[in-house]
Amino acid sequence: MGVRMKPKDAATLILTRTAGGHTEVLMGRRAAGHVFMASKWVFPGGRIDPSDFRIEAAGDLPKASQALLARELPARRARALALTAIRETFEETGLSLARPAPPASIAGPWRGFRAVGALPDLSALTYMARAITPPGRTRRFDARFFMAKAEALLDVPAARPTEELDTVAWIPMDEARALDLPAITR
Repeated sequence: MGVRMKPKDAATLILTRTAGGHTEVLMGRRAAGHVFMASKWVFPGGRIDPSDFRIEAAGDLPKASQALLARELPARRARALALTAIRETFEETGLSLARPAPPASIAGPWRGFRAVGALPDLSALTYMARAITPPGRTRRFDARFFMAKAEALLDVPAARPTEELDTVAWIPMDEARALDLPAITR
């Protein structure tokens, strides 16, 4: 029997927009070389980082989201996970859920975000769900899913591929189900 892995805290951001009268979601295809969910279409997201507990933010999570998260997490950890979703989306797509702020020079994973003159905007997030990777998988995550509208993005450059996601695209909701999705996303 294998070693039981404890799930790592993670967060995901589901971005939506309306285009041509249809709702679209931002998704990326994970690079084929990844051990976890290789070649699957996913929403941007990833593991919590210690810096997510320290970064300044614009606005607070909406009260309803705070209340839902408070059922399972201390407020400080809930806030950090919401910030994780924003940071990971920026790292994986270049899109920033943020408000303008004076550029700041800081170290760590938030460096690029703050360098462009942005503060993460927690007020734009809605907490949606929690999913824990089942035992026996190569990697396990205790993921919190947040949602935001594309209108809350600081700017909307074309989302770009990265090392994590080899393709990033806005996908109509009715077409997304036909993609190679993880079971939890369905």
